[in-house]
Parts: sequence; structure tokens; C-alpha cells
Amino acid sequence: MGDARPVYQRIADDLRERIDGGELSVGAQIPSRSQLKRAYAASDQTVDRAVRVLKAAGYAQGQFGRGVFVADRTPVGSLLRSTGAVDSPFNARLVPDGVPLAWEAVSAPTPAPRQAARRLGIPAGDRVMCTHYEYLADRKPVQLAVSWEPLALTDGTDVVFPERGPYARRGVRGRFAAIGIRVVRAAELVGSRSATTAEAEALGCAPGQCVTAVERTHYDEHGRAVETSEAVVRADRWRLEYDVTFT
Repeated sequence: MGDARPVYQRIADDLRERIDGGELSVGAQIPSRSQLKRAYAASDQTVDRAVRVLKAAGYAQGQFGRGVFVADRTPVGSLLRSTGAVDSPFNARLVPDGVPLAWEAVSAPTPAPRQAARRLGIPAGDRVMCTHYEYLADRKPVQLAVSWEPLALTDGTDVVFPERGPYARRGVRGRFAAIGIRVVRAAELVGSRSATTAEAEALGCAPGQCVTAVERTHYDEHGRAVETSEAVVRADRWRLEYDVTFT
């Protein structure tokens, strides 16, 4: 029986196999458009689509004026998800160990976007404190995140700015405890999507490349959502590591 795959998929799969098998190593140039056209009797559009598939999967990256090259897919590390780690700003095990970690944050009041408002259980447009994070490993961005907290809970308190004031960098639980709100659980939803142009530029990947997005919402003892966030990492360079304790 003949191969039922579309030609672009066959080209992409064959190139992936050559990369995974070591025939094409990191930094090696992907065969040119003309070479792939001859090898597969394919059109320009078919070859270009196959290369886009490789780029979106993190297997290849283009270099302006030079061509397309095999990308480094060595894992940067693991995001640690556990009862003890879920609240910390940057829980990761890096490869290799000992890489300097840091983060930068910018906060500003803003109307709640629709999706954040839905997760917080508030009307869209209600005022929230929005904080954008950029996490750095060895001074290179490796994770992006954005957090929203209802200003109805924090406005006028010492914790209104997550990264400023006497309770800065204490995490959601520590900060909200300072204003008498006991945070007792967090829920996460993990998915994948295409990187936006801004995310790709910050994380050093191609626009449209697959990223892992982790939505996390913190709840107080009354079941009220007090904070929600989305963290984004490159799907080809990061894994999620879960520590599940049975009680």
C-alpha cells in the first residue's frame, strides 16, 4: 500500500527522523528547497510547508540570508509542580545545575481581560493588578508569565504590588496571609499553543512555534479565586515535573 501521508508531512517526518537519528546534528543545515523539491518531486509550497512544520516543532530555525539549520533541542530543565513548589515564582530544575536564576517584573492596574476575569469569577473589565514576569537563566529569558489579582482584595494594602513593598517576593500565599486571606489551594490547567510574535522574540524561537502554557489559579479557604496567572515556556526545551503525594 502506498504512503497515504501528504507529501509535506512525509518530508517533515523524514527530516525529523534524520535529526533524531543524528544524521543531521545540531547546527547542520537542512537540505535546501531545491534539494528537497528534487528528492520528493514536490512544489515550492509543499517544501516550505514541511519546513514550517519542522520550525513549529522546534526542530529547525532559520538564519536570515543563510538557510535553515537544525535547532538545539536539549532540555533546558523541568518546571517543578508540587504542593511545596506551586506558589514560588520560578520553580525549576535546570540542566545543568547551578545556572544563575533571576526574574524581572512590571506591575500596573488594568481592566481584567475576559479570560482572566472568568477564572477569577469577576466581571470582565473589573480592575486588577496585572504583573508581567520574565524569568532568566544565565541572563537569558526562559519563561514568561502574567498574573492578575483583583484590586477589590488588595487595593490600599501593603501587598497591592506583588514585587514591591514589605511583602515583595513572598509568593501568593505569604502576601495574602499578610492581609488576612488564607490561600489553601491552587489549580492548574496545562496546554500547548503557538507562540505569539512577542513571546517568540523573548524566548528565542520562531513565531508560531509550540509553547507550553500553564494556567494557575489560587483559591482561599472560602473557594474564592484570589489570583490567576499564565506561565509560558518553549515546549521543545522544557518539561513539567510533577511530585504527587498520596495521603
